[in-house]
Amino acid sequence: MHYITPDLCDAYPELVQVVEPMLSNFGGRDSFGGQIVTLKCFEDNSLVKEQVELDGKGKVLVVDGGGSLRCALLGDMLAEKAAKHGWEGLVIYGCVRDVDMLAQTDLGVQALASYPKRSEKRGVGQLDLPVTFGGVTFRPGEYLYADNNGVIISPSPLTMPE
Repeated sequence: MHYITPDLCDAYPELVQVVEPMLSNFGGRDSFGGQIVTLKCFEDNSLVKEQVELDGKGKVLVVDGGGSLRCALLGDMLAEKAAKHGWEGLVIYGCVRDVDMLAQTDLGVQALASYPKRSEKRGVGQLDLPVTFGGVTFRPGEYLYADNNGVIISPSPLTMPE
């Protein structure tokens, strides 16, 4: 499905919240959307690796990396696993790497920036809790839609207006 966030904002002004303009598109999909799964970690992508190996059909993984710009929480290998397991996309409040490969992967990826250094692997983090960044709170089970215009969230699923 192709999503256009300005059209969704116009059609559902009472439902959507717009994430502050801080994220850039690094993935192979121009737009993506789905049910939110959340993860909170800081400079450790162990739980990202675990989650992308699970079935992600119809889901978007929202990763609160604390806004760290000191390491990448997603690279080409984990992105390939996410695509293989059907994830619609990832939104990362942190960095990614291997951006040329990410752009060729059938996966939506929005993140703060690119950074070539990998993260630690300590197994530290939390799953399925509300996370807040960009002026909004992402709650598991709610919905996220993203394109090159921005990222929006909604408590319920949205359909593109005709």
